[in-house]
Amino acid sequence: MTKTNAARILDRAGIHYELREYAVDENDLSAPHVAAAIGMPPDQVFKTLVPRGDRTGVLLAAIPASTELDLKSLAAASGNKKVELVPVKEVLGLTGYIRGGVSPVGTRKPYRLYLDETADLWDIVSVSAGMRGCQMLLAPGDLDRVVETTRCAIAVSQPSA
Repeated sequence: MTKTNAARILDRAGIHYELREYAVDENDLSAPHVAAAIGMPPDQVFKTLVPRGDRTGVLLAAIPASTELDLKSLAAASGNKKVELVPVKEVLGLTGYIRGGVSPVGTRKPYRLYLDETADLWDIVSVSAGMRGCQMLLAPGDLDRVVETTRCAIAVSQPSA
């Protein structure tokens, strides 16, 4: 199993976690697919998105796999008037991670993480370990120990297809 930079950061902080690898489907990088691949409910698997606020600049948002980011709620929680997702082509340069493998831990620069408050419903949540095909399972409180985190209601249910 590959040790990612994010996992090494958790090791240095003395945080207990589990890595779960899964087969990557380049045609389906969606978070619900990842949740199914690692055998966890989508509400317990958090996808990390990279938005930019008009006042604060780049930040991170982590929401359950089965939800969408509520940009207005994130803007209010982060002290911005407006927040937009950064274009996919900018994600690697900003975070050091590629789409489908953005971890809230170990980004190029330390960005504040806005974590949907539903994370606290779980003893353990899953976030990307910093590469496609590998997730980290850890307690939400332990995530707070290694990244600057704000809990807020920023996720909304995805509309039915």
